[in-house]
Amino acid sequence: MREAFLLVMVVFAGTGGEISVTRAMKTIGEVHSFTPKDILRALGRALCQRWMWLGLGLMSLAFFCLMTLLSWENVSFVIPATALSYAVGALGGKFLLGEQVSPIRWFGVSLVCLGVALVWVG
Repeated sequence: MREAFLLVMVVFAGTGGEISVTRAMKTIGEVHSFTPKDILRALGRALCQRWMWLGLGLMSLAFFCLMTLLSWENVSFVIPATALSYAVGALGGKFLLGEQVSPIRWFGVSLVCLGVALVWVG
C-alpha cells in the first residue's frame, strides 16, 4: 500500500511540477537572446512567478518520493511504473494548459498505460 501511495505521489507531484513550471515559463515568454544579461533577466522573471516555486516544490517532493520508492522496490518495477506520468502529463496539458493533443498522441498514451499495466501485473 505504501508503495502505491508513493508511486501516485511521484507521478502526480512530478507531473504537477512540470505543468506548473510550464505555466510559469509561458507567462514570462520565450527567451530570444542568450547573452548572460538576458538569461539572468529571464531567470529573475521566472523566479518571481508563484507557479515556478510551486513547480519546484512539487518536483522536489516527487524526487524524494522516488528515492524512497527505489529504496523499497526494484528499479525494474519503479521506473516503468512512473511512465504513467506521460498519461497524466497529456491530460494536464489538455485540461490545465489548454494544449491540443492529437489522436495519435492519445494512442501513444494508451500504449504507455498498457505497458505500465503489464509491468504492474508482472
